[in-house]
Amino acid sequence: MLDRTRRVSVYQPTQPGLKFPEIPEFQTPAETRRHRKERLAAACRAFAQQGFDYGFAGHLTVRDPEHPELYWTNPMCVHFSQVKVSNLILVDHEGQVREGEYAVNRAGFVLHAAVHEAHPDILAMCHAHTVYGTAFASLGKKLEPITQDAAAFYEDHVVIGEEAGQVAVEVQGGNRVANAFKGVKAAIHQNHGLLTASRHSIDSAAFWFIALERCCRQQLMIDATGIAPKLVSPERARYSREHVGSDYIGWLHFQTIYEHLAQTEPDLFD
Repeated sequence: MLDRTRRVSVYQPTQPGLKFPEIPEFQTPAETRRHRKERLAAACRAFAQQGFDYGFAGHLTVRDPEHPELYWTNPMCVHFSQVKVSNLILVDHEGQVREGEYAVNRAGFVLHAAVHEAHPDILAMCHAHTVYGTAFASLGKKLEPITQDAAAFYEDHVVIGEEAGQVAVEVQGGNRVANAFKGVKAAIHQNHGLLTASRHSIDSAAFWFIALERCCRQQLMIDATGIAPKLVSPERARYSREHVGSDYIGWLHFQTIYEHLAQTEPDLFD
């Protein structure tokens, strides 16, 4: 039954007795860990469905609930569509695999470990080499509030120019990226691609990455017309961001993706 006393969004129904996703609560770290790993594996499968794969590039992470200095991530050289709970790896901030059989992606360690270490409040992070996000990143500019969807990122994303185009395999490069993630949920790394972070869940980080890629595609389509779009006003963009751009809304959006994956790809729980 939906607890109407804990509403954090206008999208939560006030009418009792309706089916609606609720954020689960757990009694033990082990239960929380299992839940986070299942959602991480599902996020990888969702990236596969979106066509976000590019060889071994791309990495998603979520903190361990009992040992927050460690994080779970997808294994190196395993396609997003083949990621499952049992092949996830646990990594520390020095890039050492503490649990699991696979190696860690060096670039993933450099970027994600730096962000997780610099921002204890960030729970999860996503990055992949996508077609439209990578193309838009070459422009070195922020998204414009051209739609309600894009307004979700209004004043909530940054452009990172440091280390632009240089492969992030050195620790100092990761630190520069980490410095940019202060109070925002997304970053456009110039000549590289998109990154999202969540202080709430891997569900939220994954959905906002999917949404950011979609917004980049829309922006490029508009730019290609050569016609200046009518922008959402700053006041309305902030209003939309407040109601459709939160970590909770990202989590809520992802539940539709998760439920579909749970029914169609149950091997992700293996």
